[in-house]
Amino acid sequence: MRIILTGGGSGGHFYPMIAVAQQIHEIAKLDHLVEPELLYMAAEPYDMDALLENNIEFKHITAGKQRRYFSFKNAIDVFKIGWGMVKAVIKVFLSFPDVVFSKGGYPSVPVVFATKLFRIPLVIHESDTEPGRANAWAATYAQRIAISYPESVDYFEKITARRKRKPRIALTGNPVRHELQTVAVSGAHEFLKLEQGTPTILVLGGSQGAQAINETIIEALPRLIEKYQILHQTGSALYDITIGSADTILEGNPLKERYHAFPFLNVVAMRMSAGAADLIISRSGSGSIFEIAAWGKPSILIPIPTGVSHDQEKNAFAYARTGAGLVVEQANLTPNLLVSEIDRLMSAPDEMASMARKASEFARPDAAEKIAREVLDVALEHEK
Repeated sequence: MRIILTGGGSGGHFYPMIAVAQQIHEIAKLDHLVEPELLYMAAEPYDMDALLENNIEFKHITAGKQRRYFSFKNAIDVFKIGWGMVKAVIKVFLSFPDVVFSKGGYPSVPVVFATKLFRIPLVIHESDTEPGRANAWAATYAQRIAISYPESVDYFEKITARRKRKPRIALTGNPVRHELQTVAVSGAHEFLKLEQGTPTILVLGGSQGAQAINETIIEALPRLIEKYQILHQTGSALYDITIGSADTILEGNPLKERYHAFPFLNVVAMRMSAGAADLIISRSGSGSIFEIAAWGKPSILIPIPTGVSHDQEKNAFAYARTGAGLVVEQANLTPNLLVSEIDRLMSAPDEMASMARKASEFARPDAAEKIAREVLDVALEHEK
């Protein structure tokens, strides 16, 4: 059995795909199936270590991106898209899988094109409330569509309304890698060098960091560390400037050691940080939201503005409507507002407990397993 995985361009696409791949291996072992051969086709491996650890072979294709704003790169990328489709047709034909699983994103387009051309079964997963252009197009052919939010149903029903054979649409949630499903509480304070008894705030800006959040946190630091200790994932590219600003603003402050900055958090550090955190401040990519929900933690979400990303604000408000988190739009984000919201929540234990409970209710820890089983079922049907 051969399965092609595609999609990417960001951790929000890549790591849920890895979570599904982990479950494919696990189910194949439990059900005594022949070990599936997994291939990942994309423009970049994104995280080669994760591919190697999960026995996934990387196959390079070319992919171009059509941006929502004016850029001369759009003209260049038209040729990349065309050449990518030619390469994908050749590589998909030579591999000829039993099923293709796509997470969307611009790197998936050439592979899905080849999948449609050769009438290979296609399963897609949409992380966001509103499908991106790649998945909206892929839905016109896909046999199975998995979604993370109930709000997505209407979009896909409209997209697929003219199809004679309607695809199955299932609310699965967003897959979370099994190693991040649970937090690590024991030893977290010692591992992170935290004070016992001081409330802890974890700040996450996504895999690339978030400059607007970083700058607001730094400006608010003198007030924040009076009451709290801060774990701050800045993003590798923004670490030096952020830590430099923090050193300046906290110079001579006796509580300076309550601020802990990291360029990124590996799996162990992330589990420890989430375990120690009383409150999480985060961007609202679907991957981040479902990880926070899996951890059962109250949160303040600060989405990327709609002009930059079409999905994060809709994700954030969909999550907030469940009562699991609060949303502060970036246009309204100031140090005063952020400190005020943090203080209000931290002084309201009943509200914090309610948010934590709602977060756990929102989480769907079996998302990767459900999708993996459907991918395997489709592959087995194709083998017959």
